[in-house]
Amino acid sequence: MTTIPGETEGIHRCPWVGTDPEYRRYHDEEWGRPLHGDRAMFEKIALEGFQAGLSWITILKKRDAFRELFQGFDIDTVAGYDDGDVELLMADTRIIRNRPKIEAAVSNARIVQKLIADYSPGALDALVWSFAPETPATRPQTAEDIPATTAESVALSKALKKLGLKFVGPTTMYALMQSAGMVDDHVSDCFRAQHALSR
Repeated sequence: MTTIPGETEGIHRCPWVGTDPEYRRYHDEEWGRPLHGDRAMFEKIALEGFQAGLSWITILKKRDAFRELFQGFDIDTVAGYDDGDVELLMADTRIIRNRPKIEAAVSNARIVQKLIADYSPGALDALVWSFAPETPATRPQTAEDIPATTAESVALSKALKKLGLKFVGPTTMYALMQSAGMVDDHVSDCFRAQHALSR
């Protein structure tokens, strides 16, 4: 009997899901659903940065530890981390111990903290969502129809880099746009495509 990637009990999912129960839960309950809020968006940027060069399932399985060690990704708290905190993070085997990525999460928090202070709460959320593309007339039929980058993800990457954020390349930002529901890349035969949520 042939197993269709992402399928279980007659439910069709996007083919990248595979058989991992947590990956399926993430796909079913989170991926592609509109996400808002400065803290939530900062967490997404940080975790997508940690994911660069790795698989998302690796990050997903470590997400609880990331949330614990980064204090729920509270922007003010992470912005206050010092070299000692970085060393503690580097010593914890439960997360990705990559110094540039850890240091980027801290420096990014400081930049976001200033952005919010200079404008208002919601500034990061508004900035990121300002690059959301128009809803396309058709959805992807297969995984091969889904791009790695788009003009919008390139523009978002440039805007965040201009502010000084790191690990926010165009491919990473397109992954963020997918996971945060700025684009809906559930393939046409995925059950989530049949219950697409409006923004």
